[in-house]
Amino acid sequence: MKRFFIAILVTGFIFGSCSGMKGPRDDNGWKPLFNGKDVHNWFVKIHHHDFGVNYGRTFRVEEGMIKIRYDQYGDFNDQFGHLYYNTPFSHYHLKFEYRFVGDLHRGAPSYTLRNSGIMFHSQDPRTILKEQDWPISIEMQLLGGLGDGQPRPTGNMCSPGTNVVYQGEIAASHCLNSTSETFDGDQWVRGELIVLGDSLIKHIINGDTVLQYSKPQIGGGVANGYDPKIKIDGKLLSSGFIALQSEGQPIDFKNIWIKELPKPKK
Repeated sequence: MKRFFIAILVTGFIFGSCSGMKGPRDDNGWKPLFNGKDVHNWFVKIHHHDFGVNYGRTFRVEEGMIKIRYDQYGDFNDQFGHLYYNTPFSHYHLKFEYRFVGDLHRGAPSYTLRNSGIMFHSQDPRTILKEQDWPISIEMQLLGGLGDGQPRPTGNMCSPGTNVVYQGEIAASHCLNSTSETFDGDQWVRGELIVLGDSLIKHIINGDTVLQYSKPQIGGGVANGYDPKIKIDGKLLSSGFIALQSEGQPIDFKNIWIKELPKPKK
């Protein structure tokens, strides 16, 4: 265990030196979750597959980006997947950039067109069963415009196996729309999450706060095939894993950074 922690510190120092950082964090406390080279610090779980199986190289690193692709798939067959950073977080500020590319893979549900997300406060991916479709988690849903002139906001909230409190009440719907602009084409969009344990959560797109809510908790539907012992309805979610989503639409991610925030004193 001691050698393991030493290796982490050395790796962080080397990467930090190459990127202009002092040690594994910059002067303001930001830490890279993605080193631009590999995803060795990330876990894969894809529906219909065992934990750790990166079916069809769904998640790959090319050109300094995490690319989500389906060129080695046949029919999509509901093979919804997620790439999880291997450490849970509680109070933090996350920032990242994403862009949609290419076409929806054949057989993927129509609602997944230019649709992806960042899952957070997720259950440990090692507890997700082979035939569980979605992790019990909160999602910052990412949507791209369809080029039809119709509004399609991004930075929304969806709640597989969970609930949140919005405007003083448990949200009545599975997803809540943000107030963001619509982003067409393959342009890069900057997303941010501010997560304060089981209290306030803010979604930020291109510097603007577009949605906020509170009290994330287990409950609700949508997720299927989970271990019943994991789903304790009403339990507040104060921490969990962060994941990038794959659900049939190619997408790229880069510049994924996190800054841990102080927890309130009890």
